[in-house]
Amino acid sequence: MSDGFDIYTVIILVLAVFIFLRLRSVLGTRTGNERRPSDPFVGRPQPKPEPPANDKVIPLPQRNSEPQRPAPEVAEPEPGPRWSGLVEPDSAAARGLDRIAEAEGGFDARAFVAGARSAYEMIVTAFAAGDRKTLKPLLARDVFESFSAAIAERENRGETMESNFVSIDKSEIVGAEVTGRTAQITLRFVSKLITVTRDRGGAVIDGSPTEIVDLVDVWTFARELNARDPNWRLVATGS
Repeated sequence: MSDGFDIYTVIILVLAVFIFLRLRSVLGTRTGNERRPSDPFVGRPQPKPEPPANDKVIPLPQRNSEPQRPAPEVAEPEPGPRWSGLVEPDSAAARGLDRIAEAEGGFDARAFVAGARSAYEMIVTAFAAGDRKTLKPLLARDVFESFSAAIAERENRGETMESNFVSIDKSEIVGAEVTGRTAQITLRFVSKLITVTRDRGGAVIDGSPTEIVDLVDVWTFARELNARDPNWRLVATGS
């Protein structure tokens, strides 16, 4: 029995060796159609990105590539009347200002009006205070003498006067002319003023220390054209 087992065992082993050798001869032969083994460390080629669904995307231009557009032309305003805002066109006052400007090239009507406003306030305030020193260079000789006489009468009576401006609401040229070598310009002033006169004892005899009054004055200033002295002086007053 043991002998038979041994024989069968030998036969099975021989068959196993034979089959193994046959399989080896077949599996060990390359045909050229085999696939190469994949390498996990070699990156696979990435597919090209597909264009976006919306194919109407327009790239924005660079700022430096934008053409420089010329600035729009602004039409120059047409010049208005020479003395616009000061006097009525083609009026007697406008023609008088023309004559003054022709005789004296540096004449500036607007600067004159600004100076006349300042002089008006200074003269009224100085007259109330009896300040002859301030008045003298601002007034023509005969006007200064008249103002000085009025101040002297007030002083002789022992009266005092105070005038304070609230506002100058209007200062307009109402006349201009040239006589010989002398230019004259007349202005109308509309102002608000607080003025009061007191007697020797301090009692109010005219005006009010609190009441605002409206004052309208028509003053004429004059100067010699092309003179070294640029100052205009008050030559006449009216209301």
